[in-house]
Amino acid sequence: MSDVATLARRATQTLIDHVDELTALDQAIGDGDHGLNMKRGALAIQARMAELEGQSLNDALRTMGMVCMSTIGGSSGPVFGTLLITLAKELPAEPRAADLAPALDAAIAALTRLGKAEVGQKTLLDVLDPVRRLLAASSGTPDLAAQVRACAVDAAAATAQMDAIKGRASFLGERALGHVDPGSRSMALIIGAVCDTL
Repeated sequence: MSDVATLARRATQTLIDHVDELTALDQAIGDGDHGLNMKRGALAIQARMAELEGQSLNDALRTMGMVCMSTIGGSSGPVFGTLLITLAKELPAEPRAADLAPALDAAIAALTRLGKAEVGQKTLLDVLDPVRRLLAASSGTPDLAAQVRACAVDAAAATAQMDAIKGRASFLGERALGHVDPGSRSMALIIGAVCDTL
């Protein structure tokens, strides 16, 4: 597995490169700041890259989670921070593919408690859950990274057809239909960057 600093560098740069897309998605159904918030968090993580390079996977995930909580505005800071910190607790020091599904299961449970959101309510859980199910069903699939990447991208796109139950988009009712959830798209970008790096 690639070292965590390389994964972090790729994932954060992907978010920075897609800031305009994420901003446009959030302008359609949110308050328009998701792209800039994610860019702020990504730059803050990049500023700690020398520190991350000397850390274990678990410590690096925890560090990045704390950075997200302290620098990303709105609900995204606690959400992405909780995700990373939960993965830090749940993953073994040198995870195999079989370790990922149980860790994501715990992360989904933590995020459900945090935001009172559930799968099917147009949030990033709608990307994490299909990815978790794919990982749980796979056993040594040679092209697993490509499958996970495609699953995440497709799952984020599918949020366009979901009713928004949580967050600012829920105030729009049916007007939110046809629009991809920005947090889901961010999650798919992160997962895609990790898969491309492995």
